Amino acid sequence: MNSNRVVESRGDRLFNLINYTILFLFTITILYPLVYIVSASFSSPLAVVSGKVWLWPVDFSLAGYEAVFKHKLIWTGFANSLFYTVVGTVVNVVLTLMAAYPLSRKDFYIRHVIMALFVFTIMFSGGLIPSYLLVKDLGMIDTRWALIFPGALSVMNVIITRTFFQTTIPDELLDAGQLDGCSDFKFLLHVVLPLSGPIIAVLTLFYAVGHWNSFFSALLYLKRQELYPLQLVLRDILIQNEVDAEMMSDVADAAARESLRELLKYSLIVVSTIPVLVIYPFIQRHFVKGIMIGSLKG
Repeated sequence: MNSNRVVESRGDRLFNLINYTILFLFTITILYPLVYIVSASFSSPLAVVSGKVWLWPVDFSLAGYEAVFKHKLIWTGFANSLFYTVVGTVVNVVLTLMAAYPLSRKDFYIRHVIMALFVFTIMFSGGLIPSYLLVKDLGMIDTRWALIFPGALSVMNVIITRTFFQTTIPDELLDAGQLDGCSDFKFLLHVVLPLSGPIIAVLTLFYAVGHWNSFFSALLYLKRQELYPLQLVLRDILIQNEVDAEMMSDVADAAARESLRELLKYSLIVVSTIPVLVIYPFIQRHFVKGIMIGSLKG
């Protein structure tokens, strides 16, 4: 018999039972809409409209996905979102690292002043109209750069990254590098960055998901549909019911067209979510580690 076994009291068992029950209910509340959307996307249009889909696909069909990829803007939107995500994330991560590293150095004497200016931008901002006028004056309206440069730096991510550097990079490494004649840039490139894999993974995930899911900036700054990201195309279909006639060219009956229009919403949600779901498992370990280290102290 194991003498190290912890004996739970009746109160502990009751607490655990209540705790697990609440967590189970929360899990069901979160998972069910996701399961429903996936099941509906693989069901027939008639089953979706008639409300027959509850948990599993009914009358399995790929009609929704076939119609999605007939839309002339789907592929363009997908390519645009990929461009905004890749280029925007690279710009975001580089600027964040370049801003956070000097702010983490104790020999950078004005770091507190600059950090105060950064924090000031969190509490006070010009608002939507001044931001639009600024982007317009810079000549970025209806260009790809309007979705990349205005939000190129997140102050919260700078704070997290600065904290990571302060808690992870020992001062002794900097002292040793300076004794060997290592410049600040070489120290950042060859010492700091190789030790910063977790926080770079966190920044990449945060920024990439933000770019992939963003549609409001595109709604404000873009006019040409060929520049629309996938999420804005999805919004037009979900909210405004702007469905290309080519997507339903093989459907003659009006009722069948309306059913397919409803099914398209679920198929589009799944298509737009897949890239994030595919990437996350590969950086989950770094993501959790980076968040924990970055939250140790401010």
